[in-house]
Amino acid sequence: MNNFILLSISAYLLGSVSFGFLIGKLKGIDIRKIGSKSTTSTNVARALGWRWGAISAILDFSKGAIPVLLAKAELFNPWQLIIVAFLPTIGHVLPVWLKFRGGKGASTFYASTLTLIGFRYSLILFPIWFLILVLTKTMSMANALFPWILVIFISIFFPLPYQIYAFLGASFLLFALRENIKRIKEGIEPKTSFRW
Repeated sequence: MNNFILLSISAYLLGSVSFGFLIGKLKGIDIRKIGSKSTTSTNVARALGWRWGAISAILDFSKGAIPVLLAKAELFNPWQLIIVAFLPTIGHVLPVWLKFRGGKGASTFYASTLTLIGFRYSLILFPIWFLILVLTKTMSMANALFPWILVIFISIFFPLPYQIYAFLGASFLLFALRENIKRIKEGIEPKTSFRW
């Protein structure tokens, strides 16, 4: 139980580290005051270019993967494992350090999910996400739709705790992306540039 509590707290606090915000500060800007006014790697890319956006995404990915790797080594209860896996995404979207105003959580959620179920599945799943992105040309649309592909995939191949984790994660990302979804409906959500 002590390991579970420690891992849970650490997972949330690590998830709360806003690398997009820190990269913006490093470059002399407050990422929360430009573009979509969020700390997402997509907003970093819009403000500073895709190189910095990619760095932000990789760092966001790592803070989802690391807690789950540690949890899989220490915890054997699947319900405890999915709680630890979900907390970095909650931290990313609702970071304690930034008054609970963070990013959208997609990179962190994908990292936690792939670490939970096994990275080998990325060979199947990543092309699906990329195809959705190419077809919609909108990152937020891809990140609103793809988690439900994960829900279907995990519901077929994994047990109930994982299925609940996937459903809660997909629902939470919809909540985080609610303003983006509103802009998509209004036809004003920015398209994603594929220029490096």
